[in-house]
Amino acid sequence: MKSRYHRAVLRLMNTFSGKIEPFEPLVAGKVTMYVCGPTVYDHAHIGHGRAYISYDAIVRYLRFSGLSVRYVRNITDVDDKIIRKSNEEKLPFGAVASRYTKSFHEDMAALGLLEPDEEPLASETMPEIIGMVEKLVKKGKAYAAGGDVYFSIPSFEAYGKLSKKDVEDLEAGARVEPGEHKKDPLDFALWKGAKPGEPSWPSPWGAGRPGWHIECSAMAEKLLGESIDIHAGGRDLIFPHHENEIAQSESAHGKPFAKYWLHNGFVNLNKEKMSKSLGNIVTLKSLLAKYHPEALRLYLLSSHYRSPIDFFDGAVEEAAKGLDRMYRVLLAIPEDVREGSSAEKYARPFREAMDDDFNTAKAIAVLFDAVKEANRLQQKAETVAEAMALRATVIRLANVLGLLQDDPQSYFQSIPGKADFDRPQIESLIAQRAEARRTKDFQRADRIRDELKALRVIVEDSPEGTTWRISDTK
Repeated sequence: MKSRYHRAVLRLMNTFSGKIEPFEPLVAGKVTMYVCGPTVYDHAHIGHGRAYISYDAIVRYLRFSGLSVRYVRNITDVDDKIIRKSNEEKLPFGAVASRYTKSFHEDMAALGLLEPDEEPLASETMPEIIGMVEKLVKKGKAYAAGGDVYFSIPSFEAYGKLSKKDVEDLEAGARVEPGEHKKDPLDFALWKGAKPGEPSWPSPWGAGRPGWHIECSAMAEKLLGESIDIHAGGRDLIFPHHENEIAQSESAHGKPFAKYWLHNGFVNLNKEKMSKSLGNIVTLKSLLAKYHPEALRLYLLSSHYRSPIDFFDGAVEEAAKGLDRMYRVLLAIPEDVREGSSAEKYARPFREAMDDDFNTAKAIAVLFDAVKEANRLQQKAETVAEAMALRATVIRLANVLGLLQDDPQSYFQSIPGKADFDRPQIESLIAQRAEARRTKDFQRADRIRDELKALRVIVEDSPEGTTWRISDTK
């Protein structure tokens, strides 16, 4: 669906060029986008949330802008890390991959992410993976050795063009590990010969399994073609993963693999990089048990997607308070889906922010300005209609970021930590108070209001009726 708004030229930071560039898709009006998905050997963490929320907002905005987007996010379910986890947990390899794939889907759904148009599994892409490896071998870009198949780095002169790494510098620190049969220390495995107890598939080089890098190249080609518009992922994937993808795909097809490369920043914990080795991983499940999903979205989108974030609970709590303010204003204003003359006043700067390399931080600032004005307008009878129109604009723009998707009343009743109440009791008291007000027994109505207040329930009356919500504080 085309946006109702005229928009400026979208500009984005292309990691490949290191410059801000105007976005011009390969086919006018259509966008192909591939995002590297998770390796499913554990529960998703805040770093995953940061990446996939960022790219979810980008996909939403591209579609809001009137572009047709084919969005692919893969699942890496064949990998060394999954094999190690399988051995640790003494479970079949497939059972481990299935468990954590299910966990990942639960977290993404809880966060309100759009489902990708396609979500390929590496394990279901073996014919395409093997076919690409065969093509590389025939072209002299890869070679079989000792049951493995390696990509030949010297055969690809442009190696390092994404990460800006110098091959000579890389060679200085490279070495051949025991059991490897590389011709060059920088060469990397496209296919790994089968080992006892590991999953394997038949191939022209014997039973084995793919290397990590070839999986994404094959899945992207299968679903999006030999050249795509946008390839995205975390900054940690620039080298070697994305560098190796470029080498494989461009050697196989003789054409550029991706026109634009996007990379999101790291999430640090108290200024320290998050990693399993440091034991400072924060899972999405633990956060979703404490915070409303949209509070996490608001927190993560309040920084530019390329910037690093220093995570701490206080920052999420501040975002949660801001989200409360937004929903409280929506609750106070009667619903109307029609946007008024003030729509463009906020839609334009919102678009300008997003057209500036998807600057969600600036876009969110625009939303808060609009919410502030809507709150001011709803306080006077003569401007309530304007407030209603602006309310519709706020929701439309916020939805582009995956925010304000909930009904305000439901939102305040579903916030983690605010749901420790007896809903039937509260609804009964609300009904009793309404009856007392109807019969003009205002003393009884006030007593019931105080009783509700003791239960942390705030009652708000308006011409449209009575609403209630849970207080922010105990």
